[in-house]
Amino acid sequence: MKRAFFAAVCVWALVGGVYFAASKWAIRHEAMNFFDAARQRLVAVDVAVRRDYERKANDGYWKLPVAIISNGNTVKNTEYSFLANVFAARGYLVASIQQDLPTDPPLMTRIGLPYVGRQKVYERGEANILFVLGQLKDWQPNADYNHLTLVGHSNGGDISMFCARRHPELVSKVITLDNLRVPFVLNDKLKILSFRSKDPNFKTDPGVMPTPQQARADGIDIVNTKFQHTDMSDRGPEAVKETIQVALDHFLGDSDTSELAPADIDELIVIKLGAPPYP
Repeated sequence: MKRAFFAAVCVWALVGGVYFAASKWAIRHEAMNFFDAARQRLVAVDVAVRRDYERKANDGYWKLPVAIISNGNTVKNTEYSFLANVFAARGYLVASIQQDLPTDPPLMTRIGLPYVGRQKVYERGEANILFVLGQLKDWQPNADYNHLTLVGHSNGGDISMFCARRHPELVSKVITLDNLRVPFVLNDKLKILSFRSKDPNFKTDPGVMPTPQQARADGIDIVNTKFQHTDMSDRGPEAVKETIQVALDHFLGDSDTSELAPADIDELIVIKLGAPPYP
């Protein structure tokens, strides 16, 4: 049985790789630089959209769903094209926001404070997202800005979860790649997919992950992997990126991610909720 499942994973990965490679020609990326005068802050955004869906939206035949990607600390917003292309291929308008600037104070950990002292960082990320949404509404009015999908890696995943907690009326899905600080939102109306690393240098804070009972009740999908924390961007190996792409595509297609793999293979462990301890 396990061999059959593993073979299915290989087939899905192969098909996914061909699909995403073939779809890239149809997706355009545009770099934008916005300036938030109220905060005196530059906000760089890489926008990705599939050309045919953009034409349909401009002609009034399609309303683009919206995905917002937030970068991990020290990673550029342009280094998540492997994620942006999955969303764009499905007809999304994707905005990858540069959440941190070289002039920002370095991330500090202060044990004992909420979110280990990083709440202001998350509030700044939340403000960036809301500001970019306002700019995008003017740039592309034919998009759905009331049912957002928030995506983020590491610190960007924490920003995404924090923003979803504060704006449940705007967010319908959250996808995180190894967020470590902000607890999962527990809401059965919010779809959550989270990829977890197995990296001794990056440990999830206590209380961040849902319990098995909570995950079951709210339908939260947890993907436990053997991947390194820092591999979850364009910098990572192709095998890592393609595996994440396939799982993400199934999630967006309302497939159960638990179908993607058995409970015991080296390359990837994908489960519906997972037994503790979590990585």
